[in-house]
Amino acid sequence: MTAIEEQTEFDMIDKEWPMSVGDGKATRKKRPRILAITTDCCTGCAGSPACIEYCPIEACMFWVTDEDHPPFGRIEVDPYLCIGCQKCTSKGPDGAFLDGCPWDAIEMIPTDDWEAMHGIVLPDSPPPPPTDALPASISAESLPG
Repeated sequence: MTAIEEQTEFDMIDKEWPMSVGDGKATRKKRPRILAITTDCCTGCAGSPACIEYCPIEACMFWVTDEDHPPFGRIEVDPYLCIGCQKCTSKGPDGAFLDGCPWDAIEMIPTDDWEAMHGIVLPDSPPPPPTDALPASISAESLPG
């Protein structure tokens, strides 16, 4: 599967609120060494997830409704946007507990391992937004990159 196919497949997941709003300062400039992934322990904190408020990247962490058990759901991490900052986790050095996920449901894994599991190579910078999501006044050609 190519990166384009993976992105298209990933874009089919509706990113719902709540989602990370970012701090406006952090951006992905290069492929991170590690990525955040949510485990099966994620409960979405009953719709008020603690992890997303710590994520510095807009729309990197987002809600996915459990189709079989609404209104329940979970948080997912967009691997194309994650910068590997670890602010969403609760594990600190030497077992210290930090802010972030109170259920220990976010793991940091090497990007190489994630890419091997999914059969793709993540780009350094995030892909441009899908052109169908752009307002009519903005063309894909006018976007930087």
